[in-house]
Amino acid sequence: MSTFARTDTSLLGRWWWTVDRWTLAAMVAIAAVGAVLTMAASPPAAERIGLEAFHFARRQFVFLPVALAVMFGTSLLAPRGVRRLAVFGCAAALGLMVVALFAGEEINGATRWIRLGGFSLQPSEFVKPSFAVIAAWMLTERRLDERFPGYRIAAGLFALVVGLLLMQPDVGMAVVVAGVWGVQLFLVGLSMTLVVGIAVVFLGGGVGAYFAFDHVQARIDRFLDPLAADGYQVTQALQAFRNGGLFGRGPGEGRIKEMLPDAHADFIFAVAGEEFGLIACLVVVGLFAFVVLRGFSRVLRDNDLFVLLAVAGLLAQFGLQAIINMASTIHLMPPKGMTLPLISYGGSSTVAMAFAMGMVLALTRQRASMQGHEFMQVRAHRGAFG
Repeated sequence: MSTFARTDTSLLGRWWWTVDRWTLAAMVAIAAVGAVLTMAASPPAAERIGLEAFHFARRQFVFLPVALAVMFGTSLLAPRGVRRLAVFGCAAALGLMVVALFAGEEINGATRWIRLGGFSLQPSEFVKPSFAVIAAWMLTERRLDERFPGYRIAAGLFALVVGLLLMQPDVGMAVVVAGVWGVQLFLVGLSMTLVVGIAVVFLGGGVGAYFAFDHVQARIDRFLDPLAADGYQVTQALQAFRNGGLFGRGPGEGRIKEMLPDAHADFIFAVAGEEFGLIACLVVVGLFAFVVLRGFSRVLRDNDLFVLLAVAGLLAQFGLQAIINMASTIHLMPPKGMTLPLISYGGSSTVAMAFAMGMVLALTRQRASMQGHEFMQVRAHRGAFG
C-alpha cells in the first residue's frame, strides 16, 4: 500500500507518483550490494596499511547515506533546476580541479585529490555528470536556434574538461567524457561527415595518449602481451573468479582479496566473483543493464530534445564506467583505475554517481501525467534560466 495518495499535491506526493520507482529500487539495490561487498573486501586492504579492519567499511557507510540523500534531493528537481545545478556544479568542480593541479594530493603519480579534513575530494568526478547536462543543453539550444553558438560552447567546454583531466593525468576519465559527448553528438543528428571527423579525432587522441603517457603505454602493452610484464592484479582477479565458480565460496571466505591491493576499489567485482559466485555477478550485471535500458526506454518516449540528450549522456557515463571496471577485472581490456558505480569504495565517486542518477530520475519523471496547472508549470520550466 502506497504512503502517498494519488490526490496528494505535496512535493513528495507529486514526486512519488511521477518518479521511476523501478529505477530507484534498482539503484538502492546496487548501493546495498556495494555495502555488502565493501564489508567483505575492505578489511584486508585496511590491515595491509596498518588501519583498523573496518576503517574503509565505516567510511563507506558514511558515504552511502549521503549519496542516497543527494540522489533523492536531485530527483525532486524540474529540468530547469537540473540545468542550474549542473552549471553551478561544473563551475565549482572545474575550479577545484585547477586548485588540485597546484595544491592537490599526489597519489600514484596523479594529482586528482584535494584533502578536506579527514577526507579526499576528487573534483573531476563531479565534472562528468555536470558536463553531460550542460553539453545537452547547448546542443539543444543550437538545434532550436541556428544563430546560437551551442556547438562551439559545448566543444570548448569539452576541450577544457579533457585538457584538465589529461593534466592530472586521468586518461580513463577523459575517455569516458569523450564517450558521453560522442553519444550526444550522434543523437543530436550531426552530418555523417562531421561524425566521422570527430571519430577520427577521438581515435587520434587515443593513439596520442599511448605515446604521451608512460602508464597508458605500459597498461596496453601488458594487456596485449601479459607475459611481457607483471599483470599481478588482473591475474589474481581471474583466479578469484575461478575459485568462486557458480555459487562462490561464501561471504568472508575469499582469499584473493588478501593479495589484491585494490580489492575494495577497482577490483571489488573479483571479490564478488570469489565469495558469491558467477550467479551473483550476473545479478550485478543485470542491475546495471536494467538501469541503463529502463532509462533509455523512458526517455525515448519524451519529446524534449534536452531531456533525451542529457539522460542519454548520463546513462552512457553510468553504463560505460561499469563496463570499463568489469571488463578490466576479467581481462577484456587494459586495466584502468575506475570504480564500479555505487559499489567500489570511494566517497567522491559514490556521491558523484548518485548525483548523476538523481538527475536521470528527475529528467525521466512523468511530467506529462501531472494534472492541470502542475503539468503546465513543469512545461514552463523547460525554458532557459529566464
